[in-house]
Order: sequence, then C-alpha cells, then structure tokens
Amino acid sequence: MDLKQVLIFVLFILPAWTSKMFRCYSDTELKEVANRKLRRHYIQATEPARPKLQLTESSFFYRTLIKEDHFPSEYVTAQCLCSGCIQLKNNEVIEDYDYNSAPIVQNKVFYKKKLCDDKKTYRLRPVNVEVAVGCTCVRPQKVSSPAVCS
Repeated sequence: MDLKQVLIFVLFILPAWTSKMFRCYSDTELKEVANRKLRRHYIQATEPARPKLQLTESSFFYRTLIKEDHFPSEYVTAQCLCSGCIQLKNNEVIEDYDYNSAPIVQNKVFYKKKLCDDKKTYRLRPVNVEVAVGCTCVRPQKVSSPAVCS
C-alpha cells in the first residue's frame, strides 16, 4: 500500500472508530455501559471497609460523596479530623502540631456523562478524579523567609 491508500483507509476508518468510542446512549443503557467500560478498561480499587472512625496517628473518617453526572455516581472519600497528628507523650494522648495530618490521595477513573447534540442521549467521557483514601502524618514543609531588600 502506498501513502495515498493508507491515508484514504485511515480517513474511512477513523470516523467509524471514534463514533463507536464516543457514541450516545439512552438513559436506560447509560449505567450498564459505564459499568462495563469501567470493568474492562480501568481496574478499580475496592471501596474500603467503612468504620465510622479510624483512630490512627492521623485520624480520619469516611464520608460518601455523590456526583450525579459521574459513573459511579457515589463514592467514599477520607476526611482528616485533625490538623496535627495524634502522639503519645508521657502516657498522654495529645495532638502534636510538629506534624500535619495530610490526605493520602489516589486517582480514580470515572465516566462523566455529557449531553449529545440530540439533547436526549448522553456520551461517556473518562475523567480522573483525585480521591482521598486515608490520612497520614507528614512533617510541615519549611518555608525559607524571603530575602529582605534594603
């Protein structure tokens, strides 16, 4: 095949390929298609077992978030409870501000629904969403003081 034939072939195949990739779905097929695409193309981390409160050096709890235009539309995220970290000093539990509680973030793939041109069906687009999966203790970043201008 010469270059001209390859270009013609690509011009005919590309619209068919992209139309299948980003085709429009009715409300009834939308959830099923989104779940199938997530299972096939993106390995999803399992949702954590949800204790009401996680007591660690950096305490957190899980809360449920809902995004109606995303699939899955409901997911859990960790919420840090303290700004400092829980330490045991002299047999006392204290919040130590020498450390900060910081969320542990993981990228998850969701499908976001977008209304198609016909205003009746939807297209699914993969989007990355940062989800906090826990909290940990970190040393605060030291900021050097700015140089004093004279």
